Amino acid sequence: METSRTGSNVWLAEGVATLGLLLAIFGLVRSGRGSVAAFAVGGYVAGAYYFTSSTSFANPAVAVARALSDTFAGIAPGSVPGFLLAETLGSAAAVALIAYLFPGIGEIAERVVVSREAGDRPAPVRRGAAARYD
Repeated sequence: METSRTGSNVWLAEGVATLGLLLAIFGLVRSGRGSVAAFAVGGYVAGAYYFTSSTSFANPAVAVARALSDTFAGIAPGSVPGFLLAETLGSAAAVALIAYLFPGIGEIAERVVVSREAGDRPAPVRRGAAARYD
């Protein structure tokens, strides 16, 4: 099934879905609740899948992969460039909005992506007043 997903409504929905996903991730990390990010991202993506006209890919790799699938959520290969552009613009808007909403985010940005060597222990989660970064 090659579903053609084109049009300004679809691309706007995809940009907003990308922006919202990034805001959710950074908001959780900023508030010290990064440990629940996997659940929040799953919930966000599930909700956005059903409630956006684009079915919320919100990730360039997913958009390309769905062009290779034969499912309801698949898309025609000709629709991919519009999605990639919308996701790029949504990401740029998210970066600007995150910098505005969370001015001290640079201090904790390394917590968004965690890489560990075998045997490393995760950093402790700071809660309460200690978790505030102003």
